[in-house]
Amino acid sequence: MNQDFQNIIQSELQSIKDKGLFKHEHIIESKQGREITVGGKKYLNFCSNNYLGFSGKKELALAGKKALDVWGFGLSSVRFICGTLKIHKDLEKKIAKFMGYQDAILYSSCYDANVGLFQTITTIEDALITDEFNHASLIDGMRLSKAERLIYKHSDMQDLEAKLKIAQAKRFSLIVTDGVFSMEGDIAKLKEICDLADKYKALVIMDDSHSTGILGKTGRGTHEFSGVKNRVDFITSTLGKALGGASGGFIVSNKMNIDFLRQRSRNYIFSNSLPPVITAVIDYVIGYISENLSPHKLLWENTRYFRAELAKAGFEISETEHPIIPIILGDASLAKNMAKALFKEGIYVVGFGYPVVPENQARIRVQISASHTKKDLNRAINAFTKIGKKMKVI
Repeated sequence: MNQDFQNIIQSELQSIKDKGLFKHEHIIESKQGREITVGGKKYLNFCSNNYLGFSGKKELALAGKKALDVWGFGLSSVRFICGTLKIHKDLEKKIAKFMGYQDAILYSSCYDANVGLFQTITTIEDALITDEFNHASLIDGMRLSKAERLIYKHSDMQDLEAKLKIAQAKRFSLIVTDGVFSMEGDIAKLKEICDLADKYKALVIMDDSHSTGILGKTGRGTHEFSGVKNRVDFITSTLGKALGGASGGFIVSNKMNIDFLRQRSRNYIFSNSLPPVITAVIDYVIGYISENLSPHKLLWENTRYFRAELAKAGFEISETEHPIIPIILGDASLAKNMAKALFKEGIYVVGFGYPVVPENQARIRVQISASHTKKDLNRAINAFTKIGKKMKVI
């Protein structure tokens, strides 16, 4: 390897370490769930996207084992050549119905869906108008597009309108937003966004990865929560969070738009099909939550209780109700050290710093699950209070 190159990499790594931003990966020795094993010790897990508590569930494992017997492990092919199974089409129909759309298309992840969307539906004649806090996968997807990119201040509708006015000369304007912003836990002003889209004849694209299955009266997502079910043109989302926690993603839209993506989306055309095991398990999960709202109800009971108790303890908690609960600490080293101290108390959380969040906005992001018991929640609250006082955070 070229030594000059290696010297640069070594210098960059040392810089990351010096700033307290080096990310260590804990090796988990158990299946995912409310409780996990690391280094032979059990920890309560408060930093997983396992919102509905399905990850590691016996019922999902049984559905997966059955799918292995019936459909095999993989397809060794892409969808249009030799990789479309009946269960792929069945799942796409089920997702479309669940989300309230005409059709759906599967991808290997939501990241893949976002990377595959913008370069397919936009040209140099268009403008992408994007919230400054949008997820990295949306940003990377837009970078592959030749469309002009305009960034508006986070959830600032006046700035969004100003950018829409600038883009009036373009063929199309496309407003791009997360449904729920992953590091903040706040919800997009989707009704206002759709109203502005109507006013300026723009399209709306939303990544709803942290909402699908949990937000809204029946868990359909931010569009249900905001009362704009038929007004978002494209929704991208994941199968790897609330809906089982494995992998996979999708886009929903009208049938014509989905047909076009099947013909032109490079990530879809040139990627292997979603594995049959994952496809079958997600089919089971969506069927279950379509008929049974008990995990959804329990998740929100846990979320409201935990938020209220942390606020009572003296932590500054945002008013937005979501299972993502960011505890803003500012300094990356403080966030990292507090997470380490909580880890010693048996609470598995992670400190987030730049570039995952903006500089000086380091935090611990707590995520609540339907699988957490009241005893779990109280243990975590007590640990946060103890460490928060010790570190003079509260």
